[in-house]
Amino acid sequence: VKTRAKRTHKGTARHCRLFSVQSLFFTPSHATATLPAAFSDLLPHFLVEPEDEFIVKNKPVTLTCRSSPATQIYFKCNGEWVHQDDHLIERTVDPATGVTIDITRQQVEKIFGLDEYWCQCVAWSTTGTQKSQKAYIRIAYLRKNFEEEPQGKEVALDQEVLLRCHPPEGVPQAEVEWQRNEDVITPASDPNVFITTDYNLVIKKARLADTGNYTCVAKNIVARRKSTSATVLVYVNGGWSTWTTWSSCSAVCGRGWQKRSRSCTNPTPLNGGTSCEGQNVQKSACVATCPVDGGWSEWSKWSACGADCSMWRSRECTQPSPGTGGKDCQGLDLQSLNCTSEQCPQSEFVLILIFLPSHPPPPLPSAVSGAEDVALYVGMVAVALCLTLLLIVVVLVYRRKKEDLDADVADSSILTTGFQPMGIKPKNSHLLTIQPDLTTTTTSYQGTLRSRHDTTGKFSMTNGPLLDPLPNGSHTLHNGKLNSDPAEFVSRLSTQSYFKTLPRDVANSSYGTFNFLGGRLTIPSTGISLLIPPEAIPRGKIYEIYLTVQRKEDLRLPLAGCQTLLSPVVSCGPPGVVLSRPVILSMDHCSDACLDNWAIRLKKQNYEGTWEDVLLMGEELVSEPYYCQLEAETCRLFSEQLGTLALVGESLHMGAAKRLRLVLFSDAYCSTLEYNIRVYCMDDTQDVFKEVMQMERQLGGRLIDEPHVLLFKDSYHNLRLSIHDMPQAHWRSKLLAGYQEIPFYHIWNGSQRYLHCTFTLERLSLSTCELTCQLCVWQVEGEGQSFSLDFNIAKVTLFLLMDSTAAALAGPSAFQIPYLIRQKICSSLDAPCPNGADWRMLAQRLKLERHMSFFASKASPTSVILDLWEAQHFHSGNINQLATVMADIGKQEAMIFLVSDGEC
Repeated sequence: VKTRAKRTHKGTARHCRLFSVQSLFFTPSHATATLPAAFSDLLPHFLVEPEDEFIVKNKPVTLTCRSSPATQIYFKCNGEWVHQDDHLIERTVDPATGVTIDITRQQVEKIFGLDEYWCQCVAWSTTGTQKSQKAYIRIAYLRKNFEEEPQGKEVALDQEVLLRCHPPEGVPQAEVEWQRNEDVITPASDPNVFITTDYNLVIKKARLADTGNYTCVAKNIVARRKSTSATVLVYVNGGWSTWTTWSSCSAVCGRGWQKRSRSCTNPTPLNGGTSCEGQNVQKSACVATCPVDGGWSEWSKWSACGADCSMWRSRECTQPSPGTGGKDCQGLDLQSLNCTSEQCPQSEFVLILIFLPSHPPPPLPSAVSGAEDVALYVGMVAVALCLTLLLIVVVLVYRRKKEDLDADVADSSILTTGFQPMGIKPKNSHLLTIQPDLTTTTTSYQGTLRSRHDTTGKFSMTNGPLLDPLPNGSHTLHNGKLNSDPAEFVSRLSTQSYFKTLPRDVANSSYGTFNFLGGRLTIPSTGISLLIPPEAIPRGKIYEIYLTVQRKEDLRLPLAGCQTLLSPVVSCGPPGVVLSRPVILSMDHCSDACLDNWAIRLKKQNYEGTWEDVLLMGEELVSEPYYCQLEAETCRLFSEQLGTLALVGESLHMGAAKRLRLVLFSDAYCSTLEYNIRVYCMDDTQDVFKEVMQMERQLGGRLIDEPHVLLFKDSYHNLRLSIHDMPQAHWRSKLLAGYQEIPFYHIWNGSQRYLHCTFTLERLSLSTCELTCQLCVWQVEGEGQSFSLDFNIAKVTLFLLMDSTAAALAGPSAFQIPYLIRQKICSSLDAPCPNGADWRMLAQRLKLERHMSFFASKASPTSVILDLWEAQHFHSGNINQLATVMADIGKQEAMIFLVSDGEC
């Protein structure tokens, strides 16, 4: 065997030598024999054995083996000997011998088809050989894609949350950790969470603090992988608080109502949780005990004359006695009077001494008789003087009133209180001495009455009570005078100290001079008007009245919390004029007109410039000087006082919404590649729309689409706008982000009258003139709206802002119902009718029954109902429809409204 080993390759010889050595110990004659203990101690034993290793990327691994005693030591990998040149043998003084080898990635990859690559160390000594444990060498890796990634969830408070994660395949197997908002989750420090053996994350009870972005992280010696973030949103469903106590009864006397409220704050809905279902306000009817004012009983009889020559009588406050907060009796409860001469002789003697001081005192009987005569004469003279003075005063007062009625001019004291607060006399007095209008037209109504809409047609006449002549026979109606030069009136008005803050914009103001026949002021294209009903201005007075719109940015209107401005700020005045009846101020509002969602207040600016609440919608009192009817888009305000007014709303919950108007403009002329689209977001009121139209006219813009209405909810979420579906072959957007965003509070607080954003587009060729796209508008976390736009930029279509409505109308021309017919209707319906065919049925047929108590508080309920009808239907009202309502009530006199066929 040795000879053959020498002739072969040295590597093969080594193998052979090993074989020959082994064959020495396992001869057949010793096959069953055991080795002596001393002999076994000479066998090699391993001090260091090779261990499992991982190849990371292309870095080789080193295997180490050390044995003692050992004459030779080598590695065998996957059953084959490693070449001796690849070994690094270390020999020390002690009998131990060590060896190391390097294993590369290429060596491991050559072993194809085998599950694993292993290496083993073999050591020789003079007595035998020994093999070490196998060391496995694996190529380490970690895949990129997770086999299962966590998914986002929305969970209720205290609900269990399970987030699944199956890490990517890897060698060695990846370790998993969880992160919340980039912070590592440690189950040991938070007992509410734990990680299962299959790497899933469990949150036992979801808390608000558990809301966040969760990431599953897998890592081994090769790499670190992160899953996509899964958003966990812990929401809180709203819960009702306890009901408040019932408020006091709204009525001071009789039937009224009381309310109680609760709020959705137990808990408050968070993170999209559902709001509370049901009403937050409850109303209940109540009956308030009426206060009883005290009343005097009859006077008692006069007492006997006392020693002081006086007698007295008394009365008591017992018919009835005051109760339930009623007023006590006013006046004296005890009267005294001197006794007569017969009852008090001493008093008669004193009179004799006074009136006859130069005569000697006669005997007592004759002195008494003379004193009676003197007292009689003196009394008659005193009575005559008093009557003469009273007659003179009556004559002077009568002549003064007659002069006032004939002159038909305004009382300067009334206008003084209107123009100068706190009774301060103005420096400029020309406004206080308004001369009567000598050009006033006079119209006598006799026989056939004509409508103001047509001077040729005639009314059909009947013989009903409405045609009976009024007590004075013919009646002369004087029209008010319209101001021919509003600019001159503004200049004159601005000289007064109180009115220096009023805007001098004639285009957004209206002025006129009115008398008892009333009239109407309108600011064109704003939806703002002031109706001055007949008899609202006292007879004999003439008032100069103005109506104007204030800019919100010029006023310091305080808004707090969830409050927002719902209407334009309107000024009408002078604020101190005396009105016999309430006027009606009409103006737009932008709320959803649902009083369950809002607490809407009317605010008024006082003389000092501060704002104060004067009315809460839904809780109007008929005794207050203001009363309001809230329609879908318009507010009708009955007011007995003029001034600066505005509607402010406070949302009661997130269901409250404002109406926004979105309007799109572009440049009328486009000579460059850039093309701008301006989108305005404004309150849905006509005055703001008019202002934007005027501004765009100055910029040379044009309206490219019809305005759109969007409901903007009080949800604290912003408004986003984006443009889509543009033809990519001809257009592209220059906007870096995918959308533009307007913050919530900029819209809700109303700090600006309008907000706009610009989308800058670029056409790829100057020959491109057509653009078709889609504008998407949505409130974050809410529903959105999309508007399709299709227009040709080569066509210049300029918009026109036209309103043919006259700014001021005075006298009969301002009303659809003629003045004399109006008086007859009022006299016919004001009187209560047993079957209900009176003003109450008129209010029901006009769907105004909600305001019954307000109408009933007025001297002429029918007149107030007709005022409201005039304010609602001035432009579109049909007087024949009103006549039909009168006919349904059962009034034969309604035929007076019907016009001839020629007018139809």
